[in-house]
Order: sequence, then C-alpha cells, then structure tokens
Amino acid sequence: MLRRLLILLAILLAPTLANARGIEPQLIAENSAQPGGEVELAIRMNTQPGWHGYWLNPGDAGLPMEVKWELPPGYSVGALRYPVPTRLTVAGIMNYVYENDYSVLARLKVPADAKPGTVPIRASARWLACTDKICVPEQGEFSTDLAIGKVQPDFQEQFDAWRKLLPRPLATPANFEVSGQKLRIAIPLPRSVEVKEPYVFAAVDGPVDYAAEQQFRRKGDRLIAELPRRSGEPAQFAGVLSLGDGTGLEFTAVRGTVPKGGSLIGDTGPQAILWAVVGAILGGLLLNLMPCVFPILAIKAFHLAKSGGDERAARRDALGYAAGAIVGTGALGVVLLAIRSAGTEIGWAFQLQDPRTILILLLLTTAITLNLLRVFEVPSVMTESMPSGSFGAGALAAFVATPCAGPFLGVALGAALLLPPAGSIAVFAALGLGLALPFVLIAFIPALRKLLPKPGAWMATLQRILAVPMGLTALACLWLLWRLGGGTALQIGIAAAVLVSVMLFGAGLLQRQGKQSGYLATLAAIAVAVVAIAFIPIAPPAASTAASNANAWSEARVEEQLAAGHPVFVYFTADWCLTCKANEAAAIDRDEVQKAFEKAGVTVLVGDWTKGDPEITRFLESRGRAGVPLYLWYVPGKDPEELPQILTPSMLISRARQSR
Repeated sequence: MLRRLLILLAILLAPTLANARGIEPQLIAENSAQPGGEVELAIRMNTQPGWHGYWLNPGDAGLPMEVKWELPPGYSVGALRYPVPTRLTVAGIMNYVYENDYSVLARLKVPADAKPGTVPIRASARWLACTDKICVPEQGEFSTDLAIGKVQPDFQEQFDAWRKLLPRPLATPANFEVSGQKLRIAIPLPRSVEVKEPYVFAAVDGPVDYAAEQQFRRKGDRLIAELPRRSGEPAQFAGVLSLGDGTGLEFTAVRGTVPKGGSLIGDTGPQAILWAVVGAILGGLLLNLMPCVFPILAIKAFHLAKSGGDERAARRDALGYAAGAIVGTGALGVVLLAIRSAGTEIGWAFQLQDPRTILILLLLTTAITLNLLRVFEVPSVMTESMPSGSFGAGALAAFVATPCAGPFLGVALGAALLLPPAGSIAVFAALGLGLALPFVLIAFIPALRKLLPKPGAWMATLQRILAVPMGLTALACLWLLWRLGGGTALQIGIAAAVLVSVMLFGAGLLQRQGKQSGYLATLAAIAVAVVAIAFIPIAPPAASTAASNANAWSEARVEEQLAAGHPVFVYFTADWCLTCKANEAAAIDRDEVQKAFEKAGVTVLVGDWTKGDPEITRFLESRGRAGVPLYLWYVPGKDPEELPQILTPSMLISRARQSR
C-alpha cells in the first residue's frame, strides 16, 4: 500500500521535474568477448548530488530497477548483481538505497557461433530517483557496441573496483527459525572475520520489519541475527549481511536450529552502556579479591586503620582513593582508545606489555616498600600526589590491577571497546569506582567504620608486615622485566632499583637528623628512571613458561586438531597476569591433570599475550573479551565451552575423561 501511494505521488510530481534527471544510466562492457565466452556488463548509475537510487529490495518505500534487454540472437544476460546498499530513514520509513554513483553488474553470454565484428547491446530500463522530499519515476535506454574477437578498450581495473563492492556469496547455507516476534538467523562466519556494525538487508519483501532495531550475537563460528518480524513465515530467507565497512556477504538461510546465547555485538545504545557500566562496577568490586591488587589493598587498609574514628579523615581519604582509581582507569582507557584508533591491535593491560612501563612500576614498588619499612618518610606536602597518599594509592591500584580480568570485568571491558568513545571511557571509569567502592562504603557508613581497630603501636608492626607483599611485587616486576626485555633489561632494572634504594636510604638518614630531603630524593629517582628508560632494550620475550606439553595457539591449529578428532584445551595467559599464573600452578600444571590430558589425547594450546600479540587481541575481542585469562575447551563437532576464570584440577580432569 505504501509503495502504491509513493508511485502515485511520484507520478503527480513528475511533470514538475520533466527536465531534471536525478540518475543517468550508462552501459559499459569490461572488454571484448570471444565466441562462446562471457563478458561483464555494468549499468553505471550516475547519481546527481542529493538524489538516490534503490537496491533490489528498496525497503519500506521505493521501487527496484526494471531492465529489458535487446540482444542479438543467441546472446543472454544473467541476473543483476547489486553492490551492498546503505540505509536511509526518511520520516520513520527505512529505505535501502545508494546515495552516490553505483554500478549494477551482469554477465553477458556470447553464443559459440558469434561472428567476429561488433554487435550492439541495448536495454531499456525504469527506475525511481528520489531526494528526501520528492521521487521521480525515470526511464531511458542505454547501449554499448561490443567487440567480438577483436580488441576494444579494457576497463578491467574499473570493474575490479566495482566487483569489490558486491556482496560475496557464502557457500555454507545459514539456518533460520521463527521465535515469537523475531526471525533468528545463524549465519556461518569464521571467528577471524571482524564485524563492526552488522546489518541484514532482506532480499525479499515481507517477513522483516525494516525500521526495527536488529540485534547480533557471536556464538563460535556463527553470527546470530535477531530480526523483528512483520508478517508471514518464509520457507527460506535470503539476504545480505553488511559488515559495516562497505563490504557484505550474500547468504541463503533454510529452516534449522539456531544456537542460543552468545556475545552481544553492535549494541551501542544507552542500555548497552548502562549494562557495561554495571558490569565494570561489579568487576571492580571483585577485583579487590584478585592477587594483582592485594599489595595496594594492604596499604589502603593501613590508611583506614590509621584514620581510626576520625570521620572527616576517613571520608577524605576514601574519596581521594576513589578519585585516584577513577581517574587512573579512565586515563588508561583514553590511552587505550587513542592507540587503537591509530590502527594498533592492543587490549586492556597494554601498559604492562612494555618493559619501560614495568621499570617505572619496579621503581615505584621499591620506593613504597622502603617507605613501609620506615627507611624514609614521604614529605607531608607530597602525600596527596605520591602513591602512598590517597589519590596516588588509588591511581596505583588502577595501574597494577589491569592484568586481572575477573568475573564480569572481561565481558564489560570487551563491550567497552565496541561502544562510542564517551561510553567506553564511562565503562573504564566505572571500573575504578568499583575498585574503590568498599573503602568509600566503610568511610561513609559509621557502623562499618566502627569495626576498624583503633590506632595504636601495633600499626608500626603492621606497616612493616605490609612491606612484604609490596616487596614481592617489586621482585615480580624484575622477573617480568626479564621476560619482556631480556637479560640486559633485567640488569638495568636491578641497577636502577639499587641506585634508587641507596638514594632513599641516604634521604632517610638526613631526615632523622632533622633535614628535609624528600624532594631532592624524588627528583633524583625521577632522573634515574629517565636514564634507565632511555637505555632499556625491547628484546624478544624469554622462553615460554607454559605447560610442558603445550604448543603455541593459532586458530588454524585448533581446527587442525579438531579435524583429527582430538579434544583441545586452550588457555590465554600473560606473564604479568597473576591470576593466570595462579591457575597454571594450581590447576593446569598439576601432574594428575597432565596425565589425564595425555590419557584422553587432549591437545593443549597456549596463547601468550605477554607482548600483546595482535592475533590474540583480535580473537579475544571476537569472544567479547578485552583481557586474560580466557580458558576454552573444544570437543569435535561442538561449540567451544568457556571455562570459569578460576580453575580447579577436578574441572579439567572431568572434562578430559568425558572426551575419551
């Protein structure tokens, strides 16, 4: 009904635009043809600015082009092949259109008995040309003289560019099912194919509500599209999947089973941002239980205990810590997005993949350890900007917490990379809020604050005890420095840490004599860090510390092992991920687990993300994740199972036994 109304209005308006052609067609042959061969034809639609033409299914309004060929005897033309269209919404009506010049291709078949020479190829066509205000039904004739058996101008380069804009056909059929008011389609799409802004253009009018929002999920090697229905239950469904970068895939779907679940993609609305923010807050809360953050939490607990019953001091301290955590994670998110926008494949915790950053963290943790041991005192004026102060402690917690990707957090950060920049930064900042939330609650809820012990002499002993986890963190930084930069980087790190320690020890001696030297020591430590960073090498990582029977991961190797009938256990790890290393020691590298794997013929593959491997980054994003750890269990013929982020030996042994 809507189209009929549109045609009527177009006819009424046509006389006022008799001399205005919105689209001028032109027929072009790619090259000459041989008897019995084929040649590509292009109907080049030259579109005036402000006008647009329509796809084979124009959507809620419009008309497709109709072409009638006038060919010599024995010649034939195949179906018209349209480039991937774009969407245009006018007054709530969804149109599938081309707003610039476009080319519709078709194959011309030449008979075997064609005589050498030149033959005319002619056609007449009707099409609809529209602006955002008016539509005009246009018609015209176009032709070209095709050379048979002799050379004519070759437009292959131009045709190659036009062919790239055509949707590529999928050989494997898709499945679809009707579920309530939705048409669900499982489109076969390898996990390696990046999809930014997917959209399904229905090739046939009827079953789909064009203007309604479409949702997409990733489930293994399937892209699940959920399209709101309009009417009818088709026997089959055909369409084009736009990948969001001007390219598309042509598919045909038959009735079949469509998998449930999967990772949501392409949803960047307020609701998606809200859920990602909630996930980041929950992830930040749980991050307080991860080993990455424990040294900083120990210092924070000391600060809260030190404040005792002083309500104002406790609140000021907690708010400063929260501000540092929020600014810290937000700033890391901004840097991450900036680097990614420059074309580099990186993910969350990117800063811990650079030995220069690890060197800075080494010197910070060394200084904090010495401060906790009362070797020197931080000047009171600087406590709000140094890591031992409230704001600095929060920022440092954000800095060192990034290797962990606990429950909720991995999915939330994965979603953040798909959101608009403002939404992404909001998610990163929410992570810092969740990290600081327990301390804010303690500071602002009197009942919780009363549970804290009162300040006393015991705090000096506690402060020295808290130096232990911080010192262990410094040792871990040395190990990671060696893994990222090799032996030379390790030597530079040790030398820089020793030099800074000596300077801080000397500053402490002067402080005990009543002389303030903290500022001078700070400047000297910064100078040491700058010099060390300038000379530190970036060498290939040391040999992997993966399980003895593990091989390097690749998607091709996974497919190869599955094709051979072997179950596959894949784990993605990094040397700076303490949660990863804890799982490897407690579950993966256990003798009983390795024996069970060997008995069941399980292939173990490890993806080492220590230096930010771009291939692993892309795979993590395809799973809706932005960081490690990630554990996947593959069984031939089934979708991979994503295991929890805290592993146990029994969890792995039971799956190995079931795979026999």
